[in-house]
Amino acid sequence: MTAVPARRPALRVDVVTIFPDYLAPLDLSLIGKARADGILEVAVHDLREHAHDRHRSVDDTPYGGGAGMVMKPQPWAEALEAVVAKAGPTERPRLVVPGPGGAPFTQAMARELAQEPWLVFACGRYEGIDERVLDHAREDLGLEVSVVSLGDYVLNGGEVAVLAMVEAVARLVPGVIGNAASLVEESHEDGLLEYPVYTKPDPWRGRAVPEVLLSGNHAAIAAWRHEQRLARTAARRPDLLHPSLGDAGLEVRLATPADAPELHLLMLACWVSEAVSNDRLDIPALHESLDDVVTAIAAHRTWVARRAGRLVGSVRTSVRTTATGADDLFVGRLCVAPDQQGRGLGRRLLALAEDDATDAIRTVSLITGARSERNIRLYRKAGYRLLPGPPQIAGTVELVKRRRTGA
Repeated sequence: MTAVPARRPALRVDVVTIFPDYLAPLDLSLIGKARADGILEVAVHDLREHAHDRHRSVDDTPYGGGAGMVMKPQPWAEALEAVVAKAGPTERPRLVVPGPGGAPFTQAMARELAQEPWLVFACGRYEGIDERVLDHAREDLGLEVSVVSLGDYVLNGGEVAVLAMVEAVARLVPGVIGNAASLVEESHEDGLLEYPVYTKPDPWRGRAVPEVLLSGNHAAIAAWRHEQRLARTAARRPDLLHPSLGDAGLEVRLATPADAPELHLLMLACWVSEAVSNDRLDIPALHESLDDVVTAIAAHRTWVARRAGRLVGSVRTSVRTTATGADDLFVGRLCVAPDQQGRGLGRRLLALAEDDATDAIRTVSLITGARSERNIRLYRKAGYRLLPGPPQIAGTVELVKRRRTGA
């Protein structure tokens, strides 16, 4: 009988530390189950196995003086070489080094790391790891090295950060979370915090569940939840709420004809993926000429977002009259550069477009591809609902959101 080959894990994780027992929680809960199911492979390595003196020392005093000790390069080099030696000729893991001087760990970074097939975490201690180890990993071992900070504070070592990062990354790997829909409406997935949640009994100690959640009106519930997300974000994290806040490198303004060449290229880059998702090439944005973009800037209110000078996002609006004679704000050409997606910029641009409507406008609508699941998910989370019936344009869906105004 032919042996069935072992299932290849979706994500392989190696952790190098001087405290292997610190990583024991990775045997528990959903992460432990994913390991047992073969979806996730985790191996923990003791750095001291690569220390060769009788005390198995891995640290020494810093050159230049100063308090504390520095982790020695030789044990780290040998440990990383031993891990990489398990790779095939073309396989190379990504090395993640937790440290307060690194890039902030965010949900967007968790999604990025979840796309990697193999991650190696290096848990530093004391004053950190000799910098030459990182140089060796990049230059001699050919690894991509990322120094990552869990937050603006200092820990005794990298193990706590690795536990948090592995949990955040692994739960995004397909199959780890049983109900993938639970990943959608969570804090930081689109730049807003999560809405409050309730369960039985009702009432509890004199406190009732909000009536709208008992109504069975899914559109009203979606609108209420979106309002709660906005209110909670405004109260707890106002830096996330507006495109110009919390991102010193981001500039959002109305477009001018000078923006047209970059905007034309941005739309082509964004709608190529839409064409692939929807298996169609007759998407208008793919066929607009540069002159068409210049004309559109003059005819519609168009915003562009620039980060460090580069145009990374845009949205345009126009007012149209519906069949009932009411005014509707139509949102179009919402796009974010592919490498900038997942940071909440699309949601912020959408909110900016919505805020531009006058009180007399009672609805906001937009159109997207019928197979553009990521877009539809974003819009529904923002309070939009799918219009029933056949679409105006074949292969698309139209979504509408009723505005709450004083009019």
